[in-house]
Amino acid sequence: MYNSNFSVEGRPHLGRMPMTVKAILSRKGNDVVTISPTATLFDAVKILDTHRIGAVVIAGAGECMEGILSERDVVRTLAHNIRTAGACQLCDESVEKVMTREVATCKYSDTVYDLMERMTTGKFRHVPVIEDGRLAGIVSIGDVVKHRLAEMASESNALREYIATA
Repeated sequence: MYNSNFSVEGRPHLGRMPMTVKAILSRKGNDVVTISPTATLFDAVKILDTHRIGAVVIAGAGECMEGILSERDVVRTLAHNIRTAGACQLCDESVEKVMTREVATCKYSDTVYDLMERMTTGKFRHVPVIEDGRLAGIVSIGDVVKHRLAEMASESNALREYIATA
């Protein structure tokens, strides 16, 4: 039996368009913190701390994205090298030696549901948004969860109103 409250993929839509990355960015903004690939790991860690963020996009000349450096990249670097290199020497490493080079990205039209699936499957928490070949924003798992909770509250309220008026 066909249930009209679910899309072909089995995802709830309740007759509305699915929420997209563009909807998230319209609320949170398009600002992206970037750092040069030649900056030091110390510089990157200070930026993460100052901005209270979990990842910084590595951008070279012309703001072209070259990679991303997350808290996990920093911890892995420490875990693998602290005994041999020493913590102080690691601070002087360039971020291009530590960053993740193959970055999963998304675009404005990607749905929140698809993005949640990709983040869960890929085990990453930050996804740069690329639109028309340029860096247009960044979405974190926290942004996705916050957006999804608001969407669920709205759906719940709509159902309550429907039941109350039936």
